[in-house]
Amino acid sequence: MKLLINILLTAILAFALSFWFPWWIIAVAAFVIAIVIPLKPWQSALAGFLGIFILWVLLAMLINSRNEGLLAARISQLLLKTNSAGLLILVSGLIGGLTGAAAAWTGSLVRRLKMNE
Repeated sequence: MKLLINILLTAILAFALSFWFPWWIIAVAAFVIAIVIPLKPWQSALAGFLGIFILWVLLAMLINSRNEGLLAARISQLLLKTNSAGLLILVSGLIGGLTGAAAAWTGSLVRRLKMNE
């Protein structure tokens, strides 16, 4: 249950903070949630990954549907050398998810370090 709450709070905090800050604020959101909600480091990393991955995939799908897939198709041709908006959305989600996982894992380890002092 804590894992699900961690995933949801990470996604919500990252979404809210992204209105005012650059893209990398997702790492700060995952880090803070991992410190606040105690989980094992691997569970925190999983929650950070899933929270940001789901958020970025949903946002990318929303943006893709608003412009009928034109932007994603062109960007995927430019970056991935293939005309696949879905693959671009997946790669974007993976980049965000890995960032969230690393930040959440670090936050969990910092929490453990502070608790042992």
